[in-house]
Amino acid sequence: MPGYDPRITPARADLAAKSLQGKVTAAHFAEGRILEVIAPQAWMRREPRSDAPLDTEALMGERVTIYDANEEGWSWGQLAADGYVGWLPTNALGGPGPAPTHKVAASRTLTYPGPSIKLPPVDSLPFGATLAIERVEGSLALMRSGTYVPAMHLAPIDFIEPDFVSVAERFVGAPYLWGGKTAFGVDCSGLVQIALTASGNSCPRDSDMQERALGEAVAKPDFDNMQHGDLVFWKGHVAIVRDRANLLHANAHHMAVAVERTAATLARIRNAGSEVTSVRRITCR
Repeated sequence: MPGYDPRITPARADLAAKSLQGKVTAAHFAEGRILEVIAPQAWMRREPRSDAPLDTEALMGERVTIYDANEEGWSWGQLAADGYVGWLPTNALGGPGPAPTHKVAASRTLTYPGPSIKLPPVDSLPFGATLAIERVEGSLALMRSGTYVPAMHLAPIDFIEPDFVSVAERFVGAPYLWGGKTAFGVDCSGLVQIALTASGNSCPRDSDMQERALGEAVAKPDFDNMQHGDLVFWKGHVAIVRDRANLLHANAHHMAVAVERTAATLARIRNAGSEVTSVRRITCR
């Protein structure tokens, strides 16, 4: 086993980032080149195969440092936002464009080839995708890519959501997807990351990373008096405290993002053999 976390360390036996030279063992080291996600979203996989497990998603506008690319159309690199490492489809990447001016603030939105919502949509964009907007024409905003998006679905790039729990609530009913980070499919830690990032808080990708990095431990959790926004952790799972009686989480039991009574959730997960490992209290910006 390597002495580092391969999820967030761009190192393989045959290749590693130049910045890791002297820190890890690899046959070759590469400087890497910075690219941008130009697709609405791109699935990051553990291996360069379409049937390989999905680890996370990269959203439009995200920067990624690419260290390797193969002839089968896969590129290996590290996401700038949370440091995750894996394989992305090469055709989902392009050269870095102009700095984004806006981000998608609706759970999802559509893009159009011209300034009319009566035109057939070109694509759909997820919450958190970042865009360079040229100008606003009535109710639509013209992206520098030449397509249009509803202006009411956007927020300035520096907009900070006041309550990360309310962000997560927008995803209620979204299907559960291991590794997902959008309203088309999201997992438990992806939901937490999306919501906290939107509220201006740095958040790692996976639940074990989040449990180590986020907030302060609640010494003696009282599940009848949890605070709005507390995070409850089990091994491999995380839920958000919505209020004293309810949890909000993406989960495989409902196969969706759901609001569930706290007592029922605790009992169900305990019956499955898992106990709460910690409760973390988040102090948001």
